Amino acid sequence: MFRNYAKIAFRSLMKNKLYSSINVFGLALGMACSLLIGLWVKDELSYDRFIPDAESIHYVRVNFPYNGETVTNFVTPGPLQEAIAKDVPEVAAVAKINFGPEYLIKVTGGQLGEKAAKERGHFATADFFGVFDLPALYGSPKAALAQPDKIIITRKLAEKYFPNGLALGKTLQLNNDKFYTVGAVIEDLPTNSTLQFDWMVNWKVQEQDWMKTWGNNGFQTFVRLKPNTTLAQAEAAMKDIYPRFAGKNFATGRPVLQPITDLHLYGEYKNGQSIGGRIEYVRIFSIVALFILLIACINFMNLATAQSAMRAKEVGVRKVVGALRSSLIGQFLSESVLTSLLAVVLALGLVWGVLPTFNTVFDKHLTLNLAEPILWLIIGVLVLITGFLSGSYPALFLSSLQPIKILKGRLQFGPGPALFRRILVVFQFSLSIFLIVGMLAVGKQMNYLRTKNLGLDRENVVYIPLEGEIARPKKVEPFRQEVMRTPSIASATTTMSLPVSVQSTSGDLKWAGKDPNIQTTVSVMAVGGDFIKTMNIKLLGGRDFRVDSPADSSSYLINEAAAKMMGMKDAVGKEVEFWSGKGRIMGLMKDFHMNSLHEAISPLILVFNASNTSYLLVKTRAGQTQQAIADLERITKAFNPNYPFNYHFVDEAYEKLYRSEQQVSTLVNYFGILAILISCLGLFALAAFTAEQRTKEIGVRKVLGASVPNIVGLLSKDFLKLVLVALVLSSPLAWWALSKWLGTFAYQTELAWWIFAVAGVMAFVIAFLTVSYQSIKAALTNPITSLRSE
Repeated sequence: MFRNYAKIAFRSLMKNKLYSSINVFGLALGMACSLLIGLWVKDELSYDRFIPDAESIHYVRVNFPYNGETVTNFVTPGPLQEAIAKDVPEVAAVAKINFGPEYLIKVTGGQLGEKAAKERGHFATADFFGVFDLPALYGSPKAALAQPDKIIITRKLAEKYFPNGLALGKTLQLNNDKFYTVGAVIEDLPTNSTLQFDWMVNWKVQEQDWMKTWGNNGFQTFVRLKPNTTLAQAEAAMKDIYPRFAGKNFATGRPVLQPITDLHLYGEYKNGQSIGGRIEYVRIFSIVALFILLIACINFMNLATAQSAMRAKEVGVRKVVGALRSSLIGQFLSESVLTSLLAVVLALGLVWGVLPTFNTVFDKHLTLNLAEPILWLIIGVLVLITGFLSGSYPALFLSSLQPIKILKGRLQFGPGPALFRRILVVFQFSLSIFLIVGMLAVGKQMNYLRTKNLGLDRENVVYIPLEGEIARPKKVEPFRQEVMRTPSIASATTTMSLPVSVQSTSGDLKWAGKDPNIQTTVSVMAVGGDFIKTMNIKLLGGRDFRVDSPADSSSYLINEAAAKMMGMKDAVGKEVEFWSGKGRIMGLMKDFHMNSLHEAISPLILVFNASNTSYLLVKTRAGQTQQAIADLERITKAFNPNYPFNYHFVDEAYEKLYRSEQQVSTLVNYFGILAILISCLGLFALAAFTAEQRTKEIGVRKVLGASVPNIVGLLSKDFLKLVLVALVLSSPLAWWALSKWLGTFAYQTELAWWIFAVAGVMAFVIAFLTVSYQSIKAALTNPITSLRSE
């Protein structure tokens, strides 16, 4: 029976090559898009699940009350780790790490001679591998990390620096400074790991006094809970840590835990609660995949119902000779499943072909592993769902026809099938218009992010990391001064962090009249001389730091948000107490964006401390950027010959803040175009079928004097009406969805009415061009040919 079904289905597909090709290609495009997005979603959902006992590992955040709301810090102070280890019995292990710096790793001697390169790693407390039980290849990572003269490296580094990867017991130099013995080699971390590092050294090696205070948040803390301990129990045990250990200035802090498996997807907090994050993009991608697959399935259903009349006599004859309705349903469903099988083969080829480009665009390492049973299960389910979804209505409709009426020639289908086709076209174009609106709105927001005035210059500003010799306190200022003497460079300054991504916060700020019961958090950045000049930040009062003014080392610069927080109308000259002790506010800066536009501008305080900076920021003169880079390379190599010259642009760092948004924009653009293409394929075939069914009507109209434009208008207007209905139905849904997405930005573009108007016009033009080809072709047909049989 099944063999017979397959044979008849194949003959039916070959008989109608045009419609079959459109069905197969349309379904293949839909399936390929769904498979690509499915691979991406699977990868996103798999983050950190490779870690043994991952469900017991949690990331520590800290909630603080602020202005009637709760602010959640994603970084923690240094002493929190020790307090949790000492005071919370529900925790089996706790560790803290710094934000992974890139340090120069060098190996000297041996078969490879001298080899050096920058590698990313962490300084971590001794119990890190008690929290993360990462697989070891050689040695004991936990024992090695407890020793300050040992370094733990990954397989990749071992194979890179040592013959055959035999690294255990060998010596590496870190940052042209200290030498470490390789105490353990661990397996490389997979790409779906939130933590990414290639080396790790004991925390004590780089610990400084400021890292031991409760007021400075700059570290990541992780805990592993004991068996049978719930997250709620652990949080309850931690609630008194700040009042007990941090002192009255920070007594309102409360640690909260986030499962490590949620860290990648749920990074946004509001009022102390997780509100989402990257999971929103997983949902958007999934919806887009579903939309495209539905559009492809609708094409099939439309064409199958449109061709009902052509299959009616076949159904009548088969019923007369005894065919049951169930066998007819099986026959038509087998045809749709066969179409799905052909489509999935083509879809796999398309995925294989575009996957390298997809990985490049979305910064992934996805693979189409045909050896995975789960992949074949997904493909099988996709074929069956697509086949049954696409073929269900045609199968049920055709199998219900009465053979007597069919064979007597009195078969009238009534409005049902035509109405169903119209509903499907409306639904299909509603999804397409939704994606067109998404393309326009997301593109408008991305352009807004690129062009918004941040309150500082980010163009033609180059930064280089301060490392090696130029990171030494006595060398920083001489290096900057030498750079500033170069004609191609307008100004230079040093900073602790990039001004478009200030992550460090502190609760140490005090001022006259501060309510002792209120906990405040300010963003903080140490800077050198000429910071305001280099970044072109507007001063509302006071002046910039000066290198030749010793008094500036105990003075501060603040922004408008900080002045508002402290209730100061005339802030310049007022006394505050911060890291450098008591000092005066020397300058008031106009607010500038120091982080992504997802976040509102927070209070900021600048400290003058050139020796505690990490970057040199250089403003190049107009039109001399390349010369400035060449000059920077020459000066840097003279001051720091043992390090490779490395530079970046500040505007590139700013763009990185919106990598997820850029990916969404790219995805909506690419797959939106594909959705429109698939819709047009179906509309093209449907228009062709309609024109074929109305051939004699068109011939009669032409004989009676109808012009080509009249015929084109006649055949096109019905489809264009459906597009108009689709625009009306899809616009409210698109408005709601995009308003919700734009709401994740503290600063956003307007969701203007013209976006929907442009989307509607685009949909009309696309639909008209698609339909008009078949309409013009039918209108130009010689009426003698179409009426010859009459």
